[in-house]
Amino acid sequence: MKPFAYQRADSIDDAISAIANHPGTAYLAGGTNLVDLMKLGVSRPRALVDISHLPLDHLTHRDGHTVIGALATNATVAADPVIRTDFPVLSESILAGASGQLRNSASTAGNLLQKTRCTYFQDVSKPCNKRAPGSGCPARTGAHRDLGILGVSTSCIATQPSDMAVALSVLDATVSLRSAAGERTVKLQDFYVAPGTTPHRETVLEHGELLTQVAFPALPAGATSRYRKVRDRWSYAFAVISVAAVVVLDAHGRIEQVRIAWGGVAPRPWRAYLAEAELRGRRPSPELFERTLRAELRHATPLPQNEFKVDLVKDVTTALLTDLAHPAEDRKVTR
Repeated sequence: MKPFAYQRADSIDDAISAIANHPGTAYLAGGTNLVDLMKLGVSRPRALVDISHLPLDHLTHRDGHTVIGALATNATVAADPVIRTDFPVLSESILAGASGQLRNSASTAGNLLQKTRCTYFQDVSKPCNKRAPGSGCPARTGAHRDLGILGVSTSCIATQPSDMAVALSVLDATVSLRSAAGERTVKLQDFYVAPGTTPHRETVLEHGELLTQVAFPALPAGATSRYRKVRDRWSYAFAVISVAAVVVLDAHGRIEQVRIAWGGVAPRPWRAYLAEAELRGRRPSPELFERTLRAELRHATPLPQNEFKVDLVKDVTTALLTDLAHPAEDRKVTR
């Protein structure tokens, strides 16, 4: 690990100022991803600004909205009684995402901002457009089983690894970003940017901006929500694919509202907007789900090692939507 300077921020304004005026600096919260990347030589900040003691660990439910501070730990969010009861999709996604030790340290903002686990990105001896723009993407002809099939480009096929982000996507979450110029709010779905020819730019965050909190509204009455993840081993593994879904049926058993997001298949949580629009107002059935999801996936661009993901994400989503549309009596239902 190369030498670096360390500064502990005493306030949010101090933290923002320390980053904004000094290129090559980075925020340090839980450090569960950043420190690993520093050890690998992937991230080489000149200085770290420790924000872990700032007053950003709040978690509130008020006026029909939930607000989660950037420094609220994954363990705190997953264990919150309201999250567990009213938003099981979020609690389940966090519990599926990492070991208990990591959840105790990892922050909400850090989870959303974690870097891809593409092996070429993590190996500094290999070229990678995300790490070194213009150097190439060897994953396209190399090991790409775990990489993206939707929203990728010829420059990068890496996937965004956050389970939490996939769940927050179907909750229509927003993120608050603060800088010296003020604060702005961005929809989570717009927070991540497509790789295009600039895969090194992953979010709309400007240098010095601090993600301060995440917020989302209550789900409609009668909504059911779940998260389902396929991985290579039961514990502490990133998603081969994952599905977050919310379903609301009307009094006649038709789909009044549905939200679907996929993880492990794209550089951002992939909202299946086309499928959602097609399903609204229809009577749910596995056949309908499969046909609609197949249409959503028609623009997928898989490579030889990951083309199995097309059928896998379709089948897992069909099964999850079927479960949500015909809930068991003991399934938790949002209020």
